[in-house]
Amino acid sequence: MAEDPIAQSEIAALTRRFEQAHETTVREFGIVKSDLTAVRLQVGNLDQKVGGLDEKVDQLAGDLRGLNEKIDRNQAQIIQLLSSLVGKDPDAT
Repeated sequence: MAEDPIAQSEIAALTRRFEQAHETTVREFGIVKSDLTAVRLQVGNLDQKVGGLDEKVDQLAGDLRGLNEKIDRNQAQIIQLLSSLVGKDPDAT
């Protein structure tokens, strides 16, 4: 039985299309894998920066508490000084 040349050319065309699609898929997978690696690196860098920001926020919160305490002390001193100028004891109220 002789082989059908039309069927053989169709099989060859389908094989070429499959191989081209496979090559495209492999290439696109490589691109996606490379992009994913880049994203992972960026996420790692952002994670480090956020960690650094956490420390800075904690430090600023501590500084702010210290500043509030200092303001309270200064206000108390101002009240005492003003009270002594007018001759009244602020604690006698």
